[in-house]
Amino acid sequence: MKIVLLSGGSGKRLWPLSNESRSKQFLKVLENEKGERESMVQRVWRQIDNAGLREHAYIGTSKAQVEMIHSQLGSEIEVIVEPERRDTFPAIALAATYLYSVQDVSLNETIVVMPVDPYVDEAFFHKTRELELVLNESGADLALMGVKPTYPSEKYGYIVPSRGTKGNEPFVTVHSFKEKPREEEAVAMISQAALWNCGVFAFKLNFLIDILIANDFPIQFDEMSKQYGRLPKNSFDYEVVEKASHIVALPFDGDWKDLGTWNTLTEQIETSLIGKGIMSGDCHNTHVINELDIPITLLNLPNVIVAASPDGILVSDKASSPMIKEVMKYSDQRPMYEERRWGRYRVLDYLKYPNGNEVLTKRICVTPGQNLSYQYHLLRDEVWTVVAGDGEMVLNGRHFPVKSGDVLVISRDSRHSLRAMTEMDIIEVQTGSELIEEDIVRLAFDWNEIMQLCTV
Repeated sequence: MKIVLLSGGSGKRLWPLSNESRSKQFLKVLENEKGERESMVQRVWRQIDNAGLREHAYIGTSKAQVEMIHSQLGSEIEVIVEPERRDTFPAIALAATYLYSVQDVSLNETIVVMPVDPYVDEAFFHKTRELELVLNESGADLALMGVKPTYPSEKYGYIVPSRGTKGNEPFVTVHSFKEKPREEEAVAMISQAALWNCGVFAFKLNFLIDILIANDFPIQFDEMSKQYGRLPKNSFDYEVVEKASHIVALPFDGDWKDLGTWNTLTEQIETSLIGKGIMSGDCHNTHVINELDIPITLLNLPNVIVAASPDGILVSDKASSPMIKEVMKYSDQRPMYEERRWGRYRVLDYLKYPNGNEVLTKRICVTPGQNLSYQYHLLRDEVWTVVAGDGEMVLNGRHFPVKSGDVLVISRDSRHSLRAMTEMDIIEVQTGSELIEEDIVRLAFDWNEIMQLCTV
């Protein structure tokens, strides 16, 4: 059995901590058993490992999230990268072609697809193992995981079983689906043993490969990547689930939550204050999450979420916090904070002068033993000031040590890289006509390969 975890999201629902590259699943606001901060994706990956499924798991994601995944989970993670963001049907189709043509997975193999960020008991992933058995016993096209509801929620979709279902069968035949019903509808469906739809699908690989062939889509990964824009920009539910003739569901009786908004996420955050700040007076059910270096003070503000990052500051009563996705949907602000495989950076200042020249100042942190890619820029010059730490630098084929206090001038077209011996803090000032992250031509990633290129 293979597992594909879908890591998507535009980073709007938990703004300003989330952005295009750091969606909600990467926010380190939860705590593990050791009291250490971890993100949703780190929590899920740890649970998958504990369930013995890690070596069979892949992550499907967009280009913008690859480095964040490697930063939080390690560089050995198998990642299936979308050429562009579309929807869950194209993402799952791409993963299927990768497993089929690159990994040489058998057409009779069971494939389980799930979100990368459910907040669940570890038992959820042990239960996932049963989906393969359910498919084999039922002969169904699809097997879904359904959570037994604990209350008549209006926020979730429901799996409605066929009539006569008692709610205690090992799996049930699916009659229909209902998305976000009114409370009275939810009560009626729960009385008929309906389940919350948690977005987990299982199918035999040949089921989806046959669908691609029938619709004249490629089944080879390289060709699918080239023709990715041809696939309909629709959900897997719309393109596959609603058209399947035989679907069953496996009930899960345990904790499951979708921590997709500030009011639901803060229910699982142990401490009311993360970062610099003071809370005084009546501040019950209030949370402050502050990533800035300046303190935030709250006085007598109950039921509020305050979130601050280099991307902005949100102050909202918790009941209204889901509105932020709608408010920010047209925002195209560049991310001001990102995690990369080598460390992280934060934008400190940005200016655009009347003549069109731009100046961008960043604080870069490179973790020990990690290195930047060997690269050059076409549109900008850079000046680096090493604030702390020691490392080694490559600049236009020249290899030399760098330390705190050094200033490095990197003109456009200069080939450069850096590796940290100890944790390094660098202030980077970019100047140019267009300061965008895409202005990077990467020549190599591995430090040994970079050294070989420099000796040629």
